[in-house]
Amino acid sequence: MTSARYFVPFAQLRQQPTILVDSTGLGAALTLAHWRGAATPTPLRDDTSAGSVLRALHQPAMPGLEAQAVSANHFDVDGFVGVWSLLHPELALRHEHLLRLVATLGDFREIDWHDPQANHALQLVCWLNAEEKARFYEPFGAPARRRREDEASAEKFAWFLPGFAAVLENPTSERAVWLPEYERVQQAAAIMQSPATRLTPYPEIGLMVVRTPEPLPYYALFGPTAGFDMVLSLYDNQRYEFEYKYTTWIDLESRPTLPRMPLDTLANRLNALEQTTRRWTHDGITDTGPLLRLSGKGLTKAQRYADPDQRPLYQSSIALEEIEREVVSFFQQGYATIEPRRYWTWAEIRAAGQ
Repeated sequence: MTSARYFVPFAQLRQQPTILVDSTGLGAALTLAHWRGAATPTPLRDDTSAGSVLRALHQPAMPGLEAQAVSANHFDVDGFVGVWSLLHPELALRHEHLLRLVATLGDFREIDWHDPQANHALQLVCWLNAEEKARFYEPFGAPARRRREDEASAEKFAWFLPGFAAVLENPTSERAVWLPEYERVQQAAAIMQSPATRLTPYPEIGLMVVRTPEPLPYYALFGPTAGFDMVLSLYDNQRYEFEYKYTTWIDLESRPTLPRMPLDTLANRLNALEQTTRRWTHDGITDTGPLLRLSGKGLTKAQRYADPDQRPLYQSSIALEEIEREVVSFFQQGYATIEPRRYWTWAEIRAAGQ
């Protein structure tokens, strides 16, 4: 059974009372988003925007939920699941746990492989990814096509919303679509769980160090990093990459976090040690997933969002043990007097890094 709600493109937000999902904007009757500073009602705050939607569906008297129009300013797995759930509330609540897994895997790239519904969640995410790339454009790919994401993404919603329920309830019907990425992730997850991979957690700074032979898809690489907000990946032949996870771009509800530290000082230190002709470069802390890496040509946002095994990684002169020591030391010093907490503002994050 569907509700009386319907999707409207973001540009039409102010033409009628609208529930806004995984986005912020003026004039929304209700905002259900985990973005930092979003006007999501306190009882509905959740790690994912889809999670906020599912909380709202349990509270039908929530002011603003009577609005029938639903919108989002971009298309991604979390936002799509949230929008779809508002349009199909009974089916969404029936599959609530599964949809929460899908949203978390889509946004944070985290999954507990011991969960009985983990494989089902991966199949759904792989189906969404494959169809999105085949029929439309990759995430963050709109600007390269000289289009605005808030306008171009409406075509994705129009295609995915009618067909998702059938795949949700019978993923084998689309096995040919999701299988290639699914198998690639499963093979990579096996490597992550094998003796070839070593995980070294530094919980006091929220860092997980992953030592594994080759770059892997995010769903495997970040799968076991739940509870950590930074990942240092150490690959064979002295290839390295550091990343702030998306968990510190949004307002995480389930646990306190530390603020992102600007990476300039760390990059300068690594450049002082680096003996190759390449330089350590980094993204700003307000990027959704800032990388620190030995650079070649600059990466586009779409390339940075894509899996690590889909972009070039270069050999450093710095020994593996030394780079781990430098990264750990930098954050131990930076966080020495800072306590983790919830709901940092960007102004507070910038101040903490000064």
